[in-house]
Amino acid sequence: MALYISQHTLACLTRQGAEELTRRLQGAKTVRARRVLVNMQEGKMLVEFEAQSREELEKWLRSEKFHFDWLLRIELESTDGALRAIS
Repeated sequence: MALYISQHTLACLTRQGAEELTRRLQGAKTVRARRVLVNMQEGKMLVEFEAQSREELEKWLRSEKFHFDWLLRIELESTDGALRAIS
C-alpha cells in the first residue's frame, strides 16, 4: 500500500469534535489512517494514510465528505538519516 499525507482545515471544531473525526478516520475500511495530528489553535489536521492509490483515497475522502487542502504521496522516508523508498 502507498503512503499519503493529507492536510485538512478544521473550522470551529472542538476537541471532542476532533476526537470524533479521528475515530471516523481510524474506522475506515478501504483506506487506513495511521496517524492523525491536530493543531486546534490553527484549525489544521494532518493525516497519514495507507491506500491502494491516490484515486482510491480521494474516492474515500469524497464518500466520507472529508474536504482536504492537499494530498501528498510519500515516496521516501528516513528513520536513521538514510532515505529509503516506501513501497
